[in-house]
Amino acid sequence: MPRKVRDAELDSRTARSRLKARGKPYYRSIDPGLHLGYRRLAGGVGKWVVRLYQGDEQYAVETIATADDLSHANGVDVLTFAQAQDKARQIRDTQSKSAAGVGPYTVGRALADYFAYLRSEGRPDHLVDDAERRAAALIEAKLGDVELTGLTTDRLRKWRDDLVRAGARTRSGKGQPQKYRPIDDDDALRARRASVNRTWATLRAALNHAFTEGHAPSDREWKRLKPFKGVDGKRTDYLTIADAKRLINACGPDFRRLVEAALLTGGRYSSLTQLKVRDFHGSTVTLRTRKGNGSERAFPVTLTPDEGLPFFKRLCAGRGPNELIFTRANGSVWDTNFQVTPMREACGRAKIKPLGFNQLRHTYASHCVMRGTPLLVVAKNLGHTSTKMVESHYAHLAPGYVADAINAGAPRFDIAPDTKVSALP
Repeated sequence: MPRKVRDAELDSRTARSRLKARGKPYYRSIDPGLHLGYRRLAGGVGKWVVRLYQGDEQYAVETIATADDLSHANGVDVLTFAQAQDKARQIRDTQSKSAAGVGPYTVGRALADYFAYLRSEGRPDHLVDDAERRAAALIEAKLGDVELTGLTTDRLRKWRDDLVRAGARTRSGKGQPQKYRPIDDDDALRARRASVNRTWATLRAALNHAFTEGHAPSDREWKRLKPFKGVDGKRTDYLTIADAKRLINACGPDFRRLVEAALLTGGRYSSLTQLKVRDFHGSTVTLRTRKGNGSERAFPVTLTPDEGLPFFKRLCAGRGPNELIFTRANGSVWDTNFQVTPMREACGRAKIKPLGFNQLRHTYASHCVMRGTPLLVVAKNLGHTSTKMVESHYAHLAPGYVADAINAGAPRFDIAPDTKVSALP
């Protein structure tokens, strides 16, 4: 079953009624090379439009149905947003089948086939969705119409290096040119190269899958391109206690509660935003995280009796067990990426270096380690099944960690000192 893309502007007739009438459709990418658009007409019902990438920077555009703005969807010529996605994919698949064995096998097709393969193997939809969005923005725009038979190492290297020079994409206003974050120091360059490495890993996996399936005569060209080395630095960025307090005070009331919870538990944004009142019990709160195979794992986080426990008691008092603990000021849920803007704005007001929400998790772990908390205990509270991640990223912060570990764990052999040998002065 193909995934259903969500879009706050197009999902419902109420949301679409608020859009400005215009000739140009409001497009939403639903698959690599495939966009579904909604054309808002003045004084009439809207139309669903499909835009399909044809290669060589050309698109085919077709009106496929009427939107269910004024009448109920019938699944034929009046469609909901979800039904229009199915119709758009049917049109795309029909064209693909008619061209099978005739048309060129491009990078865009390799990506589409790879993501379909991941879904067929049971890879979690949220992970595939994220990879698809990144591929559409960062890979397809430059390489989507390139045939695999003509893909060279030099072209791939140029694409990769251009991505680095451009900098990370930042949120831009609708209809505005894409903005990019400047690379103004060595650390920013390292971080950008690390990010491009992850994008390259996705493309390389898609190309390898295409080669395995017989769509490319050789994998030699992309095997020659190696990822940047030495760019995956340790997670050493964390807030001082003073800066953490300033950040808390700079947040709006609803976002402040989320920030405080992250600093008190080390929880991820996605884990905290799905917390319900029933997850708080005794002196712990149960967080949940998704593993790579899509399964969910729950783990208890022990709360400090002087801050963590009173904090959650206050938030949960008098509320039903199935209520979300954290909601936005208007009562809606904290959805994917809703934390980005308030985090950036709070950092600006607090006059601290911009950081992501996940750095609050690093702040919690870093201060735990620096205050002498055993790494195994920190790992369990962070939801790790071993100390490997904690040792990799935080052990250097523990005073005398290596010496203490060796003193505690090294074997003793009852070897008596040689009293006849004296040390040199």
